[in-house]
Amino acid sequence: MRKVILMMQVSLDGFIEGPDQDLSWHRVDEELHTHFNDLLRTMGGFLDGRVTYEMMAEYWPTADLDPSNSAPESEFAGIWRDMPKIVYSRTLAKAGWNTEVVRDVVVGDVMKLKDQPGGDLALGGANLSAAFRLLGLIDEYRIYVHPVLIGRGTPLFKETDGLTSLRLLESRTFGNGVILLRYAAEPDGGHAKDR
Repeated sequence: MRKVILMMQVSLDGFIEGPDQDLSWHRVDEELHTHFNDLLRTMGGFLDGRVTYEMMAEYWPTADLDPSNSAPESEFAGIWRDMPKIVYSRTLAKAGWNTEVVRDVVVGDVMKLKDQPGGDLALGGANLSAAFRLLGLIDEYRIYVHPVLIGRGTPLFKETDGLTSLRLLESRTFGNGVILLRYAAEPDGGHAKDR
């Protein structure tokens, strides 16, 4: 069965973006971008919320046409374009670039996706990940902690009354100071849904 893997970059104080969707504090260098490409090219699909999808669709479809972009950036443009994508949105009428629009997160539908053959599913977006977390649908968390405090912005994890127990699978420090924390969700350890 395929896994749903939350992959997010976060500041040390827990934000995925600063005010006005500022990502200028991200320290994605060639080593880290190559790591992302190596991992993401094996995925079976991207699951994104509308905001994340629209930010990606603004830049990545043609990023490989810009000669000033690094080789890993250009490579990721192709990975993103070709990868099957589902964008969860109640307002988006249609989406391009191999993307299906789905209105709501339905447990049965996600379980059917997980039962399909192919690579794991990369989950992105704070609001969408909160919905998946509340429903106990995230199998693994890959959190990339950047060595910066940005003070305010969009938090990765929204407040909840529930508990999600995690088991550390891996930690890795990149040359730029970013640390990967990789956790498995414990199936018997509770999840964010109220009991």
